[in-house]
Amino acid sequence: MTGLRYVYAVCRPFDTPLQAQLTGVADDPPRVVPHHGLVAVVSHVPERDFAEEPLRRHLEDLDWLTAVARAHQGVIDALTVVTTPLPLRLGTVFRDDSGVRVMIEEREEDFRRTLARLEGRVEWGVKVYAEIEAPRQAPAPAGKPASGRDYLRQRRMRVQSNEETWQKCEEFASRLHATLSAHAEDFRLHAPQNPKLSGVSGRNVLNAAYLVPRSSSEEFVELVDRTKDEKMMVDDAGIRVELTGPWAAYSFAGEEQ
Repeated sequence: MTGLRYVYAVCRPFDTPLQAQLTGVADDPPRVVPHHGLVAVVSHVPERDFAEEPLRRHLEDLDWLTAVARAHQGVIDALTVVTTPLPLRLGTVFRDDSGVRVMIEEREEDFRRTLARLEGRVEWGVKVYAEIEAPRQAPAPAGKPASGRDYLRQRRMRVQSNEETWQKCEEFASRLHATLSAHAEDFRLHAPQNPKLSGVSGRNVLNAAYLVPRSSSEEFVELVDRTKDEKMMVDDAGIRVELTGPWAAYSFAGEEQ
C-alpha cells in the first residue's frame, strides 16, 4: 500500500500480536518497521491529508483532529497491553519506511535510554477540582435597601471567604501530591486545565502525572481511592479527585504532546 508513514511509537521488539481488528489513523492497521533492534509502529496515511500543507490546515479542524487523536490513542493503548511503548508526538509523519529508519537511527541513543527508564512502568493522571458555591445573601428587609457600607462589607466578607476556601483546596491538593509523588518513581506537574476549553466544571487546582511501576499500580490506585474517601467538603468547596490511566508514559517520553 502506498502513502506516507504515520508513526505512533517506538518500542523494543515484541512477540505478542496486536488485536486482529485494530485500525489506526486513516483506518489503516498498524504494522512495525524494525531497525537496529528497535521497532517503529506505523500506519499508511494519504498524502492528501498528511503532507505538510494539508496537515497544517487540518490542525485547525477540531473534528478532524479529534478523530486522528482518538485513532492515535487507540493504537498506543493496544501497544501498552503488550509492551512498553515510547509514544511519539501526534502527527509524526515520514515519506516512507526509509525515513522512519533514519529517524530511529538519529535518535537511537535517546530512544534506548528512555525505553530502559520506562520499561514496566505506566502513567497515572490525577486531577483535583474545586467548586465553590457562592454564599447566599439574605434579602434586605422590604423598604430598607442595603446601604453602600453594608454592600461593601458583605462583598469584602464574600471575597475573604472565597480566598480562604481556595487556599484550603490548594493545601489539600499539595498534600495529595506529596503523598502520591512519594509512591511514584517520577511525576510531572502540568498547567491547570482551562474549564472553558476542557468543558469540566470547577477550578483545576492539581493536574499531575505519575510514573508508577505496573506491579505497583493497584497499590497506587487504592491510595488515591482512600484519599478521595477521606475528604469531600472544605467549607463551601466541593473537592473532586479524578484518576485516569494506566496510560503509556506520555508525560515522561520527552515528546511534546
